[in-house]
Amino acid sequence: MKIKCVLDKLKVAVAKTERITTKKASLPVLECLLLEVVNNKLHVRATNLDIGVEITIPVKVDEPGRVAVPASILSQYLSHLPTDGSVELEYNGKTLRIFSSTSDTEIKTREDDEFPSIPTVESGTKTEISTQKIASGFKSVWYAASPSSMKPELSSVYMSSKEGDLYFVATDSFRLAEKVITDTNIKELSILIPHRNVAEIIRIISDIDEDAVITVGKNQVTLATGDTYISSRLIEGSFPDYKKIIPKSSSVSVDISVNELSNSLRISDIFSDKFNQLTITTNSENKTLELTTSNTDIGENTTSIQADISGDEMTVQFNHRYITDVFQSISTSEVELNLSPDAPMVIKPKGDQSFQYLVMPMSN
Repeated sequence: MKIKCVLDKLKVAVAKTERITTKKASLPVLECLLLEVVNNKLHVRATNLDIGVEITIPVKVDEPGRVAVPASILSQYLSHLPTDGSVELEYNGKTLRIFSSTSDTEIKTREDDEFPSIPTVESGTKTEISTQKIASGFKSVWYAASPSSMKPELSSVYMSSKEGDLYFVATDSFRLAEKVITDTNIKELSILIPHRNVAEIIRIISDIDEDAVITVGKNQVTLATGDTYISSRLIEGSFPDYKKIIPKSSSVSVDISVNELSNSLRISDIFSDKFNQLTITTNSENKTLELTTSNTDIGENTTSIQADISGDEMTVQFNHRYITDVFQSISTSEVELNLSPDAPMVIKPKGDQSFQYLVMPMSN
């Protein structure tokens, strides 16, 4: 193999794929990236057997070929090279030699015969949608999934369609996030994607602004754009019927500044106990929302925030970390909090009905 390519394009391809690699004693080649040159294209591949990624970049080819190179070494080396200019890659059967304007390097390679192929879906349901819509949906909910694999359906992001709208949902049973992307013309979709894979998909496609083709097979989903291909395992099972737990009404409605609420929660975090318990008290007469945390070893704090409050006075406890997490999904300056006794709090961006977030209350 002997090629010449734009350094910046190679850096991006390696950076996006390198994090997919994994250490596996039974298959050490999974620590590598597979570089394969075919028809004036360099295909940079990585897989951990749960998710696979391929990034394709144009190159000038003197000799085609393929090589498995340790991902972390290649990534670290390229990150220290100047962004501008080009590099030459030459594989002699034992080492990958990289020439740049300032450096001449040899990296020991591994046998590529054992490198697994990235799964494809030969036949399945195909859907075309903007990558930015996919990224927006995933970003809005993925953090609400459970980090534990004890219940696989809760450690996933649920994607489903209804009447042309695309729903993204995640829950760990203590909180739930739902994002709706409208007018997608997607007629049939219902899949569970592991939330760790979703995090990688977000990272890979966030800077891509073009349509992607999603193909769903029996236990695999693929996402393909012009130069990016992602294949992820699907989780078998049924997502909980979450619509049943969404309150249809509330006793108290609070419109409040995102900045003031998030800053107050940061203060509350200083004085919270090991359970992260936060007491919220609403006062509709004084138009204030009080946040109280207490720790026997540190002290306690109560912060009052001016808010537009309607409904009964109420005192209820929540895990404040769950509330703080939602701000990564909020782009408006105000949020709406809807509270009822012994019911989840529903948080929505003010004026945006496409997203909602539920937090279950804590007992005293």
